Amino acid sequence: MKINDNFSRLEQSYFFMTIVTKTNEYAKNNPDKQIIKLGIGDVTLPLGPVVIDAMQKAVSEMSKASTLRGYGPEQGYEFTQKAVQGYYKRKGVDLETGEIFISDGAGTDIGNTSELFDMDNTVLIPNPVYPAYVDTNLMAGRKVVLIEGNIENNFLPMPDENTIADIIYLCSPNNPTGAVYSKAQLQEWVDFANKNDAVIIFDAAYEAFPLDKSFPTSIYQISGAKKCAIEICSFSKYAGFTGIRCGFTVVPHELKRGPASLNKMWFRRQTTKFNGVSYITQRGAQAALSEEGIKQAHANLDYYRENAKIIVDTLRKLGIWFTGGENSPYVWFKCPNGMTSWEFFDYLLCECQIVGTPGAGFGQCGEGFFRLSSFGKREDVITAMQRLTTAHKFHIN
Repeated sequence: MKINDNFSRLEQSYFFMTIVTKTNEYAKNNPDKQIIKLGIGDVTLPLGPVVIDAMQKAVSEMSKASTLRGYGPEQGYEFTQKAVQGYYKRKGVDLETGEIFISDGAGTDIGNTSELFDMDNTVLIPNPVYPAYVDTNLMAGRKVVLIEGNIENNFLPMPDENTIADIIYLCSPNNPTGAVYSKAQLQEWVDFANKNDAVIIFDAAYEAFPLDKSFPTSIYQISGAKKCAIEICSFSKYAGFTGIRCGFTVVPHELKRGPASLNKMWFRRQTTKFNGVSYITQRGAQAALSEEGIKQAHANLDYYRENAKIIVDTLRKLGIWFTGGENSPYVWFKCPNGMTSWEFFDYLLCECQIVGTPGAGFGQCGEGFFRLSSFGKREDVITAMQRLTTAHKFHIN
């Protein structure tokens, strides 16, 4: 018997656990201190009333034999697929319901979609990066190549004549940097993928945040994308489903490599390994994409957008370089006075009682940078920025 030795290629500790450990230790030793957590992307506002109502009705249906639902379709109920189809129609994107697969969240399918590809493929991932892109491919034994994001390219790396890739991971708006690709930039990536027979895995988990309509919120708003891209999306940030777990993956019928249809492959994979998302959850998801659901979701998103504005306005006043925050829930900024990411994490925790996310945890190119999340309570964000301002002016040398 042999175990999967590829696990030895991973960092031994998931860096978010290091954050939790450090925070808990500080809290234990300083019980009188109020710690403000702006590190993770978990929502804090309640689900929209229309979603709650739909899910409660679905629960009631489950109490009667005549309306009880057992196993549902692995690819999702048709009513949820049609709701997603209508949501994309608003973006000017036409999808068939058979191209839409309802999932239990974007994180799951980010890992699962890699099963469609042979181990010998070269995977290209922008750095800094959401760790799951790298880790799931390292677990599978693939070669991972990182393309550098930096201040010069505004953390939006692009392909060039030396770029080699079979599978490409893109996230826009980006986690962790909050940077957003323009239509022209995404067109360049799509053209590269089609020219080189590559496949793009496009993470659109934060697609609802941009208010600037010039930014694409789906890869399929780009010409030729249906021939080269899989799109993964989530209700977690859009509708506050982090504790409910629901998302969807779009695999176009046009996406083929050789004689193989990736849509048919994904359908076969799902019907083999996945029993579908609960009926109750999908009724909530359907409601979240209704006219009223969209209105209520964006009321919550506006709250988080205002939190982000408070953060970026503070950084501007302090003269700290940043990206994100304006079309994204995340603000990515340069650590002041040459501090490393973890030095700044320890400083904020111990001196300001603010918990953020050190950029080094997202890869080598994240060193010297830091991420703050706008998914917090308004009063906490305001207090945190007051503390940051005081710290910057009087304590950081």
